[in-house]
Amino acid sequence: MEVSIVFISLFIVIFGIFYVHYTTRHKERIALIEKDKDVSLFYSAKPTRAASQVWKIIILNLALVSIGIGLGILFGRLLVDISGMQEEIAVTASIFLTAGIGLLVGFFITKKEVK
Repeated sequence: MEVSIVFISLFIVIFGIFYVHYTTRHKERIALIEKDKDVSLFYSAKPTRAASQVWKIIILNLALVSIGIGLGILFGRLLVDISGMQEEIAVTASIFLTAGIGLLVGFFITKKEVK
């Protein structure tokens, strides 16, 4: 029962965010049209180069975080086996550490690519 409430609540929140976004955008466009302003900025002929770079950056960062999480699990298990640390502490700490390192590496790669 609790799981269904969570999914229903999640759906309602996501729907609410999209609803507010699209109704606000529509109201802004209508206001610009009523004031005889230029609305051509809403209709671009082709996607910009920056939009395609955003997807590359997102995919790169997600890949590096996923690699970091995988390495963190392996590193945590090695810590447990070699040093005898508590499993929960070793695995959790190493996951966060390597995922953070992955994000940091992604930041520097992205910074280099943007230049």
